[in-house]
Amino acid sequence: MFFDPIYFLFIGPGLLLSLWASFRVKSAFKKYSKVRSMRGLTGAEAAEEMLRRAGISGVRIVRSHGMLSDHYNPLNKTLALSEPVYDSDSIAAVGVATHEAGHALQHAQNYAPLWVRSALVPTANIGSGIGYFVMVIGLFLQSTNMVLAGAVLFSAVLLFQIVTLPVEFNASNRAKALVLDYGIVTMDERRGIDKVLNAAALTYVAAAISTLLTLLYFLMRAGLLGGRRD
Repeated sequence: MFFDPIYFLFIGPGLLLSLWASFRVKSAFKKYSKVRSMRGLTGAEAAEEMLRRAGISGVRIVRSHGMLSDHYNPLNKTLALSEPVYDSDSIAAVGVATHEAGHALQHAQNYAPLWVRSALVPTANIGSGIGYFVMVIGLFLQSTNMVLAGAVLFSAVLLFQIVTLPVEFNASNRAKALVLDYGIVTMDERRGIDKVLNAAALTYVAAAISTLLTLLYFLMRAGLLGGRRD
């Protein structure tokens, strides 16, 4: 099992897609980090203006540590931007910051998938930390029931990632529309933002596909999918 070539046949496509998505994100961010926005707004200022123009108040915009650690926390209405985004006036920084501001708009407008994703976080954390290892142990012990139990736990991760897709795509679409409507960037600059956010969106797709393929592998090897286990 530990050297099962079938495992790599299942996981390989997802791994390659994840590596490609990661490369695209880093490449796009690096490229457009060197392109300054005409208005000269930093990421923090662009996010603040987008929220203000949308009539959203009470959101704190703070610095966070770590490359591309940007996120919005609906529990305390905090929009955290990494230092390369918070302080930079690049197209890449404006794109990432306004994407996160898009999540704040979702929160203010009670966008249902955002709330579903938030509710799934504890379950997904448990499934991610325990589900995989339960499946591995179950396969090692040749226990179909244990693999099935681990698969149920691990499925919570896949469900979380599937719900994440519309949340992330919607936040990007909001940002792409409003940065133009509010005059934060020009149409030419918006094309750069599109490339950064589209590349970032691909990472979420890659994660969901990788999780699905992992789940299918264990179900197949346990004889729960496509016939009996070897």
